[in-house]
Amino acid sequence: MEIKLINTPPSILNQYLAEIRDCDIQTDPLRFRRNLERIGEIFAYEISKVLSYKEKYVKTPLGTAMEYIPGEELVIASILRAGIPLHNGILNCFDRSENAFVSAYRKYNEEGDFEIHIEYISAPDLNGKTLILADPMLATGSSLELAYRALHANGTPSHTHLVSIIASQAGVDYVKKQLKGEPVTLWLAGLDEELNAKSYIVPGLGDAGDLAYGSKL
Repeated sequence: MEIKLINTPPSILNQYLAEIRDCDIQTDPLRFRRNLERIGEIFAYEISKVLSYKEKYVKTPLGTAMEYIPGEELVIASILRAGIPLHNGILNCFDRSENAFVSAYRKYNEEGDFEIHIEYISAPDLNGKTLILADPMLATGSSLELAYRALHANGTPSHTHLVSIIASQAGVDYVKKQLKGEPVTLWLAGLDEELNAKSYIVPGLGDAGDLAYGSKL
């Protein structure tokens, strides 16, 4: 599995990363969602560089021009609910893509441990298509791996691009192990070393879903 970390060399991406991590700026949910969306647009641009392209001739007012357009059928998928703004940012660039959604959540037991449960999948036929699966935070890696497996019930993509804004090293190691040999590229904007006892990334940014859409029970 190839891993691409796009926060170096520094670019405007780093400003957006600073803002989504900043506990003062986080108090503005609209700005938080918009920053996730803008980061999604940057990811889409970076992914666009590794896609295959085909020629297209277009008629202009003065003649005919040849341009290159993506030659792959794209499906953008995200894990609800935190993935929605990131999904929308990617979709802003790949606006002709099909879309898929996965509902996954942490189910805690009395001891405070949890398992990831997949509740719902909405996806088109994925056979032979290029899948972009987005989730803002890659903590333990379990939800991303389970969503990847669950989506395969709708067919086998030719290649999958996994997109997370901030990941823990433990989560990256887990995904690398579980998806070894799979046609997968993992795209990250930030990599943090620590995962705390509650499986939150440190320093991370907190709960992306709550920051974007409000707290939940």
